[in-house]
Amino acid sequence: MNMKSYLNTSNIARSTDEVEYHPLIPFLPEHAKVLFLGSFPPQRKRWCIDFYYPNFINDHWRIEGEVFFSNRQYFVDEEAKRFKLDEIVAFCKEKGLAFFDTSTAIRRLQDNASDKFLEVVEPTNIRALIVQLPHLRAIVTTGEKATDTIVHTLNIPTMPNVNSWVLIPNIMNCDADEIVLYRLPSSSRAYPLAFNKKAEAYRKMYEKMGLL
Repeated sequence: MNMKSYLNTSNIARSTDEVEYHPLIPFLPEHAKVLFLGSFPPQRKRWCIDFYYPNFINDHWRIEGEVFFSNRQYFVDEEAKRFKLDEIVAFCKEKGLAFFDTSTAIRRLQDNASDKFLEVVEPTNIRALIVQLPHLRAIVTTGEKATDTIVHTLNIPTMPNVNSWVLIPNIMNCDADEIVLYRLPSSSRAYPLAFNKKAEAYRKMYEKMGLL
């Protein structure tokens, strides 16, 4: 790839059949206002790019294309069956979107990418990510496991429902009086919601965060 590699090669090397360590480094633009935290990347065999949401049949980057450019194919190279990595990285840096996951090491209880069969071995130090993002306004999750992990890690008293948010207690940064945990519908096609309704949910979040 032409741009900086986001692979964490040391973690890849120490992963075993038993435990997988996170294969990507955190993507943390300094001016980011939104931090997406998933559960853990899918198996490498399902990647089409070395970045977050790498599975070609996951619609995260199609949703971003629809919301910001009114074109769900904006980040899609249909002929190569991959996403346009350089354009995605530039877009995320411009808009201030950060990415990592709520687990730094997991066990897969079955040979698939389902959160249901992920066992958390090491949760991410989320507070250590937050202090690197002085303009952060929201942590965004798109799945129940990631949301549950954050709720327990940060001692949040209420689990947000899909398309809602809760205040994260006792956390501030330099730019905002508060940071919220905002839960969106999953971009996985296994999640039973029409694409356009997912895109509208993401659009509302971005409007609330002042990015649209």
